[in-house]
Amino acid sequence: MTPRWSISLRLTAWFGGIFFVGWLLFGAAMWFNLRSTLTGERYQTLARRLVRLEDLLAKNQSESGADRAADFADFAQATGNGLCEVFLPSGQRAFPSPKPAAQDFPWPSLGTIGSERFQLVHWSGQAYWVLAHPYSLGSQPLYLLAAAPESGNQLVLDRFLTGLLTSIPVLLVISSAGGYFLSRRALTPVDRITASARTISITNLSERVPVIRTGDELQRLAETCNAMLERLETAVNQIKQFTADASHDLRGPISFTRTVAEVALRNPAADARSRQAFTDIVDESAKAAELLEHLLTLARADADRGDAVLAPVNLAAVVEETCEMARAIAGERSHTLSLTLGADRLVVVLGDPGNLRRLLWILLDNAFKYSPSPGRIDVSLATSASEATVTVRDNGIGIPESALPRIFDRFYRADPSRSQVEGSGLGLSIAKWIADTHRARLCVSSVEHAGTACSVVFQRIGVTGDPP
Repeated sequence: MTPRWSISLRLTAWFGGIFFVGWLLFGAAMWFNLRSTLTGERYQTLARRLVRLEDLLAKNQSESGADRAADFADFAQATGNGLCEVFLPSGQRAFPSPKPAAQDFPWPSLGTIGSERFQLVHWSGQAYWVLAHPYSLGSQPLYLLAAAPESGNQLVLDRFLTGLLTSIPVLLVISSAGGYFLSRRALTPVDRITASARTISITNLSERVPVIRTGDELQRLAETCNAMLERLETAVNQIKQFTADASHDLRGPISFTRTVAEVALRNPAADARSRQAFTDIVDESAKAAELLEHLLTLARADADRGDAVLAPVNLAAVVEETCEMARAIAGERSHTLSLTLGADRLVVVLGDPGNLRRLLWILLDNAFKYSPSPGRIDVSLATSASEATVTVRDNGIGIPESALPRIFDRFYRADPSRSQVEGSGLGLSIAKWIADTHRARLCVSSVEHAGTACSVVFQRIGVTGDPP
């Protein structure tokens, strides 16, 4: 059997070949565009030089011939290294040549100049651009000519071509390696599907092959295999219908979209419009990821798995650490954040440090969002013999009294003015769930246009873990 290349190698070869051809076409187009641009710039330089010469000739008409010749010589030496001439229609020079090189230069024949002409001539082994321009000084017709070497433009073109040719092997290797990496990454789900399918038997029909949410044929293949397994599982074991949390399924495509956009932003060849589009994708993916994380948190709350591990935690230290983290954001929004702790700096409660920080962060984030700048946010920790109360108070827009009973509902936004602030409406729902898991009370009081106060009341414990 004739050995065949793997799909990865074939994709790599195609990718490298297409990139090579595309790079050659791009390089050729850029070279011709660069040459045209440099030639246009040379024309503009010579044209401006002749315009200045016209102004000079018009201004010194009243001077003597010797003075006019001296002015022309000075002008030619200062503007074009002496490669400039003024001819009469008879072919004679209106002024003496400013330098021997100009006299020996192969200027175009006046008989061939009926209008302005821009052409390339060769002299002494070099190429020169010559601009010839008819001009009338009063009733006297003249021909103004100026020349400039092509060597500077040629040097730029040669360097561009050298850089283009030397970069081809490097870029070809990089593109081939990138193509192989991407192809392997794209085909990795096939290996996963194969490995998973081999392990599934009649005894473990509940298992599924992994699905990568890419929207391509591999996803459809994996989904087809899973659908078949589900039908087999239903027919053989008559178990519950397989369901998946939609928010969990979204985690893959959102992460993939954000990663692709971030990688594309590092591409130096991307134009400004593409970069802005990729930046928007990254920002929107981050917002979607945050919303997804909220949804997953609430999904875990709905499942009530009881996997929260509570241990003695110094609530004062958690509050102080969270406020220190929030000071930077407060400064960016021109808010003043103050923290008041009681004399007792060891306030022990049963809790999870990560979830406690998240609870406080949600309350602080709401205070930042709904307090017009400059605002004031006060955080305090008050203690009694059996309780510890953390209060976050702001002087923001407040919440209408009619909306207070619903503020813990998911996706609920109190009123249109609060809806103008960016958010998902899930923060307080998550805060309420965290407070409930810690057997704490979350209370919210607010006065519209005056501010809001959120208080979380925890049960204190002794340092040994026993209630006082």
